[in-house]
Amino acid sequence: MSVTRPTIIAIAGNIGAGKTSLVEFLQRSYAITPFYEPNDENPYLQDFYQDMKSWAFHSQLYFLSSKFAMQQQLEQCRGVVLQDRTLFEDVEIFATALHRMGKINQRDWQTFMDLYQSIQQAIQPPDLMIYLSCKIRTARKRIKMRGRTMEQDMPLRYLKRLEGLYQEWIAGYEMSEVLRIETDQLDYVNDLIDQLQVMAAIERYIPNNLKRQ
Repeated sequence: MSVTRPTIIAIAGNIGAGKTSLVEFLQRSYAITPFYEPNDENPYLQDFYQDMKSWAFHSQLYFLSSKFAMQQQLEQCRGVVLQDRTLFEDVEIFATALHRMGKINQRDWQTFMDLYQSIQQAIQPPDLMIYLSCKIRTARKRIKMRGRTMEQDMPLRYLKRLEGLYQEWIAGYEMSEVLRIETDQLDYVNDLIDQLQVMAAIERYIPNNLKRQ
């Protein structure tokens, strides 16, 4: 018996680009299933922030394995699912940044990438990748406003490094259609016009019967 595959809409973008806010808005607007990034569950995260070189590999391996498990879970859903930050970003952006900074050595990196390549072959790619971007100044302002403790001392150089990796990754991304949205001037939390603009851009991926009344 065949199983109906879900429609996967992934939302990608640098820290502070507006991913979680967009997921929350779309969840309020449509009867869809959200999957959020499991940051708070990483048991290595506190050690990682105290000693990045000793714990970077462990922390990134946890993120990759937990994202793979989440991917398997969302692929069992029906209808439309939303993914707040993708498995690809964990590797192509954050793990790559740590490797280039010398926090993950070459031997561990090869092991990590071998696992990533195997996972890529086993998962359903998104049907739509929504890529959010904003200026670094906007991202830093949002990071400060939301007040997550672990983000407050993030060096500007690191945020710029991530932005460069995001641009590099999305330029070569070919697994699905990409919808690019600049969020500097968008307010899809409160502004009706901005909300309608976003909804119009993705409406062909979400059936009318899923719209909340």
